[in-house]
Amino acid sequence: MSRIGKKPIEIPQDVKVKIDGQVIHVRGPKGELEYVLHPHVKIEQKENKLELTIKNTDDKFDKALWGTNRQMVANLIIGVSQGYSKQLEINGVGYKAELKGNTLVLAVGYSHPINFKLPPNVTVNVEKNIITLQSINKQLLGETAASLRKIRKPEPYKGKGIKYIDEIIVRKAGKQVKTTAG
Repeated sequence: MSRIGKKPIEIPQDVKVKIDGQVIHVRGPKGELEYVLHPHVKIEQKENKLELTIKNTDDKFDKALWGTNRQMVANLIIGVSQGYSKQLEINGVGYKAELKGNTLVLAVGYSHPINFKLPPNVTVNVEKNIITLQSINKQLLGETAASLRKIRKPEPYKGKGIKYIDEIIVRKAGKQVKTTAG
């Protein structure tokens, strides 16, 4: 049985949940989101809790869906009530980022600046070499952060590039010159 799927999801006071068949609409102080459940997963609301069940408890695929769908619904509720944020750090001489309207302009060692168009519902704040992304949609936020990091991945010799703030870059030793005895 799925340990995560069994857990009921608490609904905060300021969040409204509407279940329309397999579609869940969640509205909170930060915004509104919806998610379509897999047909094998059933959801029901009991007072201020949501409980998910599956039709076939013997099928491995259904058990995996159970936990995944439960966590997706929980992420919706957390997103509309608290929101999510990710921080990226830019390391390198001359590397910088600035926000121009809905576009993040990055100077990260290429011969030209990179214009990164931000998706709707993702807000950005740039302070020195820290880029802070915020959104109510956890999946969209993660994809945006990964796309930004992909523009210039951190390299292992000097650590230059775009990395997550809590990411640890394992450094490699550079080339070593051997001296010949003679």
